[in-house]
Amino acid sequence: MLFLNNQDVESLLDMPACLDALETGYRDLIKGDAGYRGRIDTFVPCERQDAYYRWGTMEGACRTFETFAIRMKSDIVHWPEGKTEEKYCMQPGTFCGLILVLSTRNAEPLALINDGYLQHMRVGGCAGLGVKYLSRQDSRTVGILGSGGMARTYLRSFCAVRPIERVKVHSPSVEHRETYAQEMSRALGIKVEPVDSPEKAARGVDILATATDSILPTLKPEWARPGRHLTNLSDREVPTEVLSRCDVVIKLGSGSVRTESLGKSWEYRGEVASLILGNAEERQRIPIPKTPRFQDRKDPHLIEVMANPTLGRRSPEDITFFANMGTQGLQFASVAGKVVKLAKEKGVGRQLPTDWFVQDIRD
Repeated sequence: MLFLNNQDVESLLDMPACLDALETGYRDLIKGDAGYRGRIDTFVPCERQDAYYRWGTMEGACRTFETFAIRMKSDIVHWPEGKTEEKYCMQPGTFCGLILVLSTRNAEPLALINDGYLQHMRVGGCAGLGVKYLSRQDSRTVGILGSGGMARTYLRSFCAVRPIERVKVHSPSVEHRETYAQEMSRALGIKVEPVDSPEKAARGVDILATATDSILPTLKPEWARPGRHLTNLSDREVPTEVLSRCDVVIKLGSGSVRTESLGKSWEYRGEVASLILGNAEERQRIPIPKTPRFQDRKDPHLIEVMANPTLGRRSPEDITFFANMGTQGLQFASVAGKVVKLAKEKGVGRQLPTDWFVQDIRD
C-alpha cells in the first residue's frame, strides 16, 4: 500500500491529467459505471466557545480506474465576524485531510493520500470543465475574486481549456493579490493584474469566477452580462438575483443523501447534509446560508450537457452559470485513481505494509 504526501501528488498530477481523470469519471457516470455519495458533515461542540469540531466525508467509485475512494477531514471550524469560514487541525495553519483509495477489483487497500493538493486540483479542474462546456470558445479574459489555492487551480484549468490572455484578480489583501498575480503570470505566461475592487475584476471579462472563503454573497446581479460565463466555489457566494439573470444554469451535481431519510437531527447547510450536535445556544454558532440552496434547484447537471450539448450555451450572447459543487466523492475516486496509477508507474511514494490494513477476523 502506498502513502502519498502532497509533494508526491504535485509531482504526478498536472492540470491536463486532472481534467482527463475528471472527464473519465463523469463519462463513467453517464454510463452507470461510476457513483458517489454526497458529502456528510458531523458537527460536535468543542472547547472553543466560538467554534465547532467538524468531521466530513465523501466517497465514490470509478470503474475505469477500478477504484473506490473516501475522503475524510477533521477540522476545528469558526466564523470570524460571520464573514468567512476558517479551519484548522490542532493549531492554526495545520490541517488533517486524508483519502483512502481501495481496489474495486479485489478490495485491496491501495493508497492513503494527503488531500491538500489533490483537493485544490479536483475543485479547480471541475470549474475548468464548466468553462469547457459552457463558456464561449473565444473566451480570452478572466476575472477572479479570491487569491488562495482554489483561485490558483481555477485559473490553471481555465487556461487549459480556453486561450486565456489576460486576467484580473481581486482579494481584500493587497499582498495576497499581488503575490497571486506575480506567481500566476510566471507560471502561465499571461498577464495577470491585481485590482483593488471586485467591480474592477468583473469589468469587461469573458469569464468571472469567485473562489473565496466568504460565507456572504460575493457576486453581484449586474455582473451577469451577455456572453459571460460565471462560476463559483460555494453556494454561499451566489445571491438568487444572479441566477435569475442567467440564460443557462448548470449544476456539477448534487448529493445523493437526503436529510429526510436520516432523521430530524440532520439538516442541510448549503449543499452539505450535516448532523449538528449540541444545545440550541451552541448551534447558533454555525451560520445559516442566506443564499439559494442549489440542492433544491432542478437545473441540468454537467453530465447531461456532456451527453447533450444543446442543454448548454445556445448563443454567444447567453449568460451561463456553472454551480461548481457536488459529486465530490466521484472526483476523489477518479483523480486519486489516476494519481495511484501514475505513482505505481513512476515509483513515487512510500510503501506501507498492506498487512497493516487487512486482518484475518471476519467483520
